[in-house]
Amino acid sequence: MLRRWKKHERENCLKLQLLLQYLKDVPRKAVKRLAISDLKLLAKKAPHLWTRENTQTLCECALSSPYNSLKLGMLAVLSTLSGTIAIKQYFGGSSVPPRLTDLVKLAQECCYHSNLAVAAHGVVVLSNIAISCPEKDIVQLEQDTVLGVESLLMLCSQDCSPGAQTILKTALTSLVHLLKSRPHLSQSAVEFLLGQLHLSCDSSRVLMCHALSAIATHLPVLGEGMLGDLVDLYRVAGHASTDKQQELLVSLATVIFVASQSSLSAEVKTIIKQQLENVANGWTVYRIARQASRMGCHEFSSELYQSLRTRVASEHFYFWLNSLKEFSQAEQNLSHVEDGDYSGAMSAIAEALRSYQKGIASLTAASTPLSPLTFQCEFIKLRIDTLQALSQLICTCNSLKTSPPPAIAATIAHTSGNDLQRCGRISMQMKVCMDEFRSLAARYAELHQSSFDADYATLRNVELQQQSCLLVSHVIEALVLDPQAAGFQEYGALGSVQTESEYERRMMSVFSRVLEEVEGLTKKHPPVSCLHTGCLCDAVIALLKVPLSFQRYFFQKLQSTSIKLALSPSPRTPSEPIPVQNSQQLTLKVEGVVQHGSTPGLFRKIQAVCLNVTSVLQSKTGPDYKIPLDSKTNEIEQRVEPHNDYFSTQFLLNFSILGTHTVTVEASVVDESGIEWKTGPKTTVSVKSLEDPYSQQLRHQLQQQGGAQPAPQRGAYTRF
Repeated sequence: MLRRWKKHERENCLKLQLLLQYLKDVPRKAVKRLAISDLKLLAKKAPHLWTRENTQTLCECALSSPYNSLKLGMLAVLSTLSGTIAIKQYFGGSSVPPRLTDLVKLAQECCYHSNLAVAAHGVVVLSNIAISCPEKDIVQLEQDTVLGVESLLMLCSQDCSPGAQTILKTALTSLVHLLKSRPHLSQSAVEFLLGQLHLSCDSSRVLMCHALSAIATHLPVLGEGMLGDLVDLYRVAGHASTDKQQELLVSLATVIFVASQSSLSAEVKTIIKQQLENVANGWTVYRIARQASRMGCHEFSSELYQSLRTRVASEHFYFWLNSLKEFSQAEQNLSHVEDGDYSGAMSAIAEALRSYQKGIASLTAASTPLSPLTFQCEFIKLRIDTLQALSQLICTCNSLKTSPPPAIAATIAHTSGNDLQRCGRISMQMKVCMDEFRSLAARYAELHQSSFDADYATLRNVELQQQSCLLVSHVIEALVLDPQAAGFQEYGALGSVQTESEYERRMMSVFSRVLEEVEGLTKKHPPVSCLHTGCLCDAVIALLKVPLSFQRYFFQKLQSTSIKLALSPSPRTPSEPIPVQNSQQLTLKVEGVVQHGSTPGLFRKIQAVCLNVTSVLQSKTGPDYKIPLDSKTNEIEQRVEPHNDYFSTQFLLNFSILGTHTVTVEASVVDESGIEWKTGPKTTVSVKSLEDPYSQQLRHQLQQQGGAQPAPQRGAYTRF
């Protein structure tokens, strides 16, 4: 296998050299076009083969070519290479400063080309270079890149043709990637985009709003000071009910939600509602409400969901919208919690739980066999249980004031050798709370592991909920139960984590603040003081005040993956077990098909299917001999790679113990990163182990010869 791979690599290297030679020396345009086509494929499939000399040859050819069509083709190859390891190999092998290399000269020259497609590739190459090069070498290069992007944006933003819009999208994508890598350029770029919004056509405004949302999601650069321009634009945006106008309403509303940071003013809400009443259809209103839920503007989303409930024709849609309204109302109740107001926090949690209970009932009613809403139901159940656990923790902390330890608590602790006894019954209550939060964290981890089709933001949201539960459990341990054993190593690098959303930034800020307070208290004060319980309550309130973000997967299943399994042999009827002789092994064949939705592999792809087969003895019909443990069960795991979404494998199972066994086959998938996801399904069959004829005949003969004890089963230990 390794020899074949090395041979394939050598062939590709020779092919690359030959194609570049054709491009450089052969004058015929047709040959050059064919060479460029093959070079594009090599740039995409094997960028690691491109040496600095190879890339330099391509640059020289592009610089010297008088034909725009050939220049465009060569730039397309360089555009692909610039986003791979080849760009590092190009600059790593040269002592020349990046700005003086032919690749940068070519990209800068093309950024202002009259052919917009050439200019787009120039912008992509320049952006990727600015992202890849060390920061100390690219101060001027960064400015050149931003100017090139802005120039292309100005040219394309007023042109509604499909070609110009494609190029605009490419330029905006490059800008978002650049700003993510170079955040110090974000403020000026955002101000430029906001100014350009007023001068652009509607389709360009939609794309620019998407870019603004993407930039502001990664970096907090959209502030309330920019709301005025956005709201003024929203006032005049919806003057018609075309598809582009509807899309623009959603895009602009999203940017406003990001800029307002989950606290919309009454004036802004009124303006948005007026526009929605004038020109928006129901689908547009729902999409805007959905974005409000994602950005934490729950009061506004609740009002929109309520207005939509009676505008749908299906009972399931009504219950779905009603559940969303209740969930938004629940989170809005939590937003009124004030620091230090523990009684108010308890009341807010109680109100939120009432809304959540109503919502989960509606969500269950909205479920159908084709759309079971499994993730949504489990996520909300976990949210309910988390709020209940937080409420119980506040009650437990307050009980230290209302029911302090008895006077003899210190004596009891000294006599028993358990130092926690001096705290009274609160120590046991705190242990129950800690175990509850650890259990919740485990359940969040299971939900994460079963969500193969979820987008990154949704999975990150689940991770943050899991981390918040772990944080609370560790804080309880550090402040109350065992300060020496409590570990915060997993939270040590919180400050260096790059956040991807406002919700994540706020949660990380809470985590860091809580850890600082806990560290200070554990060094200065003895365990289980009122200061400690106050710190715990403050941590709870800090977590409650961050409005929960309902991410994309809660509303949309953009990627859909399911597995269908078929087992053979199969029973003639569902209730009838499969017969097998105890002296033989059962060959269980498992076949399966991977089924995809309309966008397979959008977030992650399946590399292999993991099949786990287990059997458990349910009832035994043979003599009660001592049986080795490994004879009672089967536990086998196999990984198989699907071919054209089909896979098949076999398992040899041993049923030496007479009786009925339940065999369970569970499937999970492994993605391209090697991560296993518990997707299911889980299938069970019943197997009945029967005595083989030879053993049965021998047993009968022995019984007829004088009532001798029956022979033991094969594979079982006899009793001594």
